[in-house]
Amino acid sequence: MQENPELTRWNGRFSASGYVFGTEPNVFLASQAARLKPGLQALSIADGEGRNGVWLASQGLDVTSFDFSPVGVEKARRLAQLQGVAASYHTGVAELADWDWDARQYDIIAAIFIQFAAPAERARMFAGICRALKPDGLLLLEGYRPEQIPYGTGGPKVPEQMYTVTLLREAFATLEILELHEYDREIDEGEGHGGMSALIDLVARRPA
Repeated sequence: MQENPELTRWNGRFSASGYVFGTEPNVFLASQAARLKPGLQALSIADGEGRNGVWLASQGLDVTSFDFSPVGVEKARRLAQLQGVAASYHTGVAELADWDWDARQYDIIAAIFIQFAAPAERARMFAGICRALKPDGLLLLEGYRPEQIPYGTGGPKVPEQMYTVTLLREAFATLEILELHEYDREIDEGEGHGGMSALIDLVARRPA
């Protein structure tokens, strides 16, 4: 069977000796540290080489992390070992379309730059995220807005895969939106994300 071209591309990127997006957590995610408590159950979606999920584990959370690239997942495991959090960082290789959003629920779901899904798949994923949150559970999401495309500093080149305030409000209408901000900022996240970027951040809670 022929390998998915996207999987081939990401396996190739993750095969580099360094970490494509660095080993530090996403700035937005790290800014939410005050909302995190040791012992919470977290899910880090499409965690790549593990910088965000490993950071969550370093905050005392019990983390489930998955990505479709086995090369990325192996590097994430190595990062967790280096950071001393391997015992609370649980990885798996899975496609977004194959993830069982109804298997269990989480206190925290981190969805950082997961913008490779076409609109129909994205709608299923967003609905799954809502179901996978425990009552009072938090969604921490950051992505690019359509204005990112001219910047060319990361993310997809397809406008319909970008996020807008309207899209996120509609997709997460069943959640209580605590923060929803759009802004432009210089970012420095390894070679994968660098330079002026058009960002949008969401913090939302599933009602009890």
